[in-house]
Amino acid sequence: MDLQNDLNAAQLEAVTYLDGPSLVIAGAGSGKTRVLTYKVAYLIEQGYKPWTILALTFTNKAAREMNQRIEQLVGPGSTTHLFSGTFHSIFARMLRREAELLGYQPNYTIYDASSSQSLVKNIIKELQLDDKKYKPSKIAARISEAKNRLQVPVQYADDSYYYNRDKQDDTELTGKIYEIYQERLLRANAMDFDDLLLNTFLLLRDHEERRNYYAQFFQFILVDEYQDTNYAQHQIITLLAEQNHRVCVVGDDAQSIYSFRGANIDNILSFQKLYPEAKLIKLEENYRSTQTIVNAANSIIRHNARQIPKKVFSRLPEGEKLQLIALSSDKAEAKTIGSVISRLHLREHIDYGDIAVLYRTNVQSRALEEAFRDLAIPYRIYGSLSFYSRKEIRDLIAYFRLAVNGSDDEAFLRIVNYPARGIGNTTIGHLIAAANAHAKSLLEVAQSPLQYQCPVSRQAATRLQTFALMMDGFSKNTENTDIFDLACRILHESGMEADLQSEAGTPEGQARIENVQELLNSVKSFSDSNANGTMDQYISTISLLTDADRADDGSPRVTLTTIHAAKGLEFHTVFVAGLEDELFPSPNSRFEPRQMEEERRLFYVAVTRAKRMCYLTYAQSRYRYGHMEFSNPSPFIHDIDPQYIATTRSAETPKTLTTILNRPQSVTTAPKFNFGETRRLTPVPKPSTDSAPQTRRQAKTAQGTLSVGDRIRHDRFGSGTVELISNENDNTTITVKFDEVGTKKLLLKFAKFTIQK
Repeated sequence: MDLQNDLNAAQLEAVTYLDGPSLVIAGAGSGKTRVLTYKVAYLIEQGYKPWTILALTFTNKAAREMNQRIEQLVGPGSTTHLFSGTFHSIFARMLRREAELLGYQPNYTIYDASSSQSLVKNIIKELQLDDKKYKPSKIAARISEAKNRLQVPVQYADDSYYYNRDKQDDTELTGKIYEIYQERLLRANAMDFDDLLLNTFLLLRDHEERRNYYAQFFQFILVDEYQDTNYAQHQIITLLAEQNHRVCVVGDDAQSIYSFRGANIDNILSFQKLYPEAKLIKLEENYRSTQTIVNAANSIIRHNARQIPKKVFSRLPEGEKLQLIALSSDKAEAKTIGSVISRLHLREHIDYGDIAVLYRTNVQSRALEEAFRDLAIPYRIYGSLSFYSRKEIRDLIAYFRLAVNGSDDEAFLRIVNYPARGIGNTTIGHLIAAANAHAKSLLEVAQSPLQYQCPVSRQAATRLQTFALMMDGFSKNTENTDIFDLACRILHESGMEADLQSEAGTPEGQARIENVQELLNSVKSFSDSNANGTMDQYISTISLLTDADRADDGSPRVTLTTIHAAKGLEFHTVFVAGLEDELFPSPNSRFEPRQMEEERRLFYVAVTRAKRMCYLTYAQSRYRYGHMEFSNPSPFIHDIDPQYIATTRSAETPKTLTTILNRPQSVTTAPKFNFGETRRLTPVPKPSTDSAPQTRRQAKTAQGTLSVGDRIRHDRFGSGTVELISNENDNTTITVKFDEVGTKKLLLKFAKFTIQK
């Protein structure tokens, strides 16, 4: 192992410093993994026994790769006794040894998320609670949140925040469920995933002798991705290192993007306060990206106030500027991205596998998938399912299919008891047998079970008939109802809407809602493009897409993924799509400085995934919630120093659009925000156009004349006042200042509202 030749000066210092705590800030592409592996190898060479080294990672893959590299440096078998792995895997081993101190047996079972949720569901049922209010997934998420805040049931019950939140949601017995849940786990000699952290903390906090033992046993502690640690992980590391302070944490505050999972950037920002003697080492040379990409990323992140300052640089060639492309719509954006990728592949011979399209939310993959299919571009969805493979999408499409074709037994079986209607497997089994015996569809038999000698109870027969009657109502409207209106009706009357809304309080639940809203956008777009389009035509169109999802011959494919899932990856060429205000940054963060800074870090992560080329795209209009809405470009585009960015025109670029770079130079220093308060940021103006829109005082609508100053009530945004009416590109738009959500610009012909005279 030749440290002098294998490492640069900063890396060498990070590897060889062993005299106390150290904080290694590893900029994007700076060789963080290299430092970790060399440091473990160096510790072993310096006489540390492998079993006295604790190396914590966030994924098993990262741990395996680190161990493989260490063995290449030190020799085969050198990592056999090394305590290297994820937080949960390492602490599970510790708890096996110490289980009896916590009331468990060493052979305890670890419940996965499904088993945990099933136990919560059973407790809710035993307490005879309404499972529409006490949604098992929602309650399980709240228990998980409490555990990651290191709160046991008695603390949860005494916490005013949780009490008020549960009372407001009419789930004030959540604390009781948590108490019973923990009792059942202990009785079953089982721990859930979160207990592996909570119980490790309780072991170290409450048992001084064992805390001292492990503090001496682990002579050196290394933690990877420290910016992603949550409260529980941070507290455990603090307890383990409180005696000898031999701890090295590696990470990058500029890439802290997982607060929704509980990650706390304060852990890395306050490390030097916790350990005043800590040595700060900065890895600032980027080995991945061109100088231009690195400089552009630096100009983005400098606008954040809360950060550990660093100047990342690259010795690679200067490279091309970031290319900014403005498109007229989300459909045009997807088509243009596909066209550019085709050109890069065919003319510049860039492998499909070296290209990625990154976006803020999973729902954005839908338009891209459709465009890529039309252009015959192979792709894969990384870190998620293809849009049309997601459960909630398949569920709603199954309703569409059965409404169009009552003989579709597969669709029937998928939705007959979703949402739950009390139609169990026994009833379905009898239904299938009767349908087979009489050569009828399942829906036909469900309409009149007794007529077909289906041996089900009277109650079950009533439930089947109720479902069949609902589907018959949908079916009768497939020919004479606008398909978007029909889709909305199916979503509502089937109970899917209420079921999805019941989980809106969790990130997963909100993602499912957004996916369904995007499917409705797809229906609306199809309806607008096909004046007499029918539901069966729409189903035929998306069926081709779902078939394409299954084809994968292992050949190189363009990667489609969220930016969150892309962290740690790198590509020759990266497209960052949907750079629009209220999409990226997300609407919830636009006026919250702390959240806004995390969104900016997310943009920084996106740009730094690119090695050689980076394209930024945004749409001037996008279907959202079934309506065409105009969009402002993301304020983050303005954060990039103009010298590192250029505009690119395409056939889909609006003719009236002028470069958005004709603006004042961005500020070079971060504003000093008070993070305890809310700061309202100035909205980014829309790009200037060649001809100014024509303003008007009035406009004709189906409800009558709409005038500036009128009060309206929008289906989604609530009540507001019309501030401006204008004509743009032969379309009438209205600017409305809503009471609760601020100012919105709407296309009049699509906006759903009532005039309040």
